[in-house]
Amino acid sequence: MKIYTKTGDKGTTALFGGTRVPKHHLRIESYGTVDELNSYIGLIRDQNIDDALKKKLTKIQSNLFTLGAMLATPPEKETLKSGKERLNIPKINEDSIQFLEDEIDLMNKDLPQMTHFVLPGGHQTVSFCHIARCVCRRSERLAVALNEEETISDTVLKYLNRLSDYLFVLARKLTQDLQAEEIKWIPEKL
Repeated sequence: MKIYTKTGDKGTTALFGGTRVPKHHLRIESYGTVDELNSYIGLIRDQNIDDALKKKLTKIQSNLFTLGAMLATPPEKETLKSGKERLNIPKINEDSIQFLEDEIDLMNKDLPQMTHFVLPGGHQTVSFCHIARCVCRRSERLAVALNEEETISDTVLKYLNRLSDYLFVLARKLTQDLQAEEIKWIPEKL
């Protein structure tokens, strides 16, 4: 399989199902940002962290590939003329969201209660989590905008929302695990 196809040389790309759109199309921005998020999660996974956590991050990365494929499939191309689903892979579903919620609850039970916002940073690994969280929020905003133009699965929106929460709690957990300082945001008085 060749990496370069030359079919995008004029600024268009194909969605799943063959429809060609400009590379700046909101659907491309949506799944492209999911791809960017996936890369940042890979960067977190590459850090010196617990092997069990690395496996969970790998699962999330796999889910993001699935989510990207869902976003890359326009509604009119979701099924074949025969009625069979075109995207023949397991979809992001309520179980995928429940996995994130369970992991958030598991991490949260050992963390001190939040009393203030926290400033991103304290350790490089923690900072990577915050960057991934911000990219996840951007991905969610793009998916919401896309959903206003063309309906996408509710589970895509829920998953991205919950994943940003997961990444925030992961940053706090890693702050604790790495014995880094969690700096509270306390606004300066005027």
